[in-house]
Amino acid sequence: MIEENKQIFVVDDDESVCRALSVMLATYGFIVDTFTSAEDFLKVVTNNVPGSLVLDIHMPGLGGWEMLQQLVKSGSRRAVIIISAEKNETLNNRALKSGAVGFLQKPFDGQALVDLINKSAK
Repeated sequence: MIEENKQIFVVDDDESVCRALSVMLATYGFIVDTFTSAEDFLKVVTNNVPGSLVLDIHMPGLGGWEMLQQLVKSGSRRAVIIISAEKNETLNNRALKSGAVGFLQKPFDGQALVDLINKSAK
């Protein structure tokens, strides 16, 4: 894996999800920063900071869909992987049409997430 693609940002309002993903991704050698709101992420991380983003869609305040839309409009080239506990067959298509590189339904296999991250980094 290319060194600059080791940075992962996780945005999920559930702190336990942030902790679990941080620990899991760190075991694969990623550098992980977590945020419990889209607003906090957008305040801290600019578009020129490299890395991939794991983004929950259902959050208070600015939701994942709206955040993804903002990122795309701002010209961000960061790979975004949408995650959600919602059981809806159309979410994968919506995520891809919205500019994400993939969608995973919670709970998901850690290797599936790592595979998506690695695939999007190429």
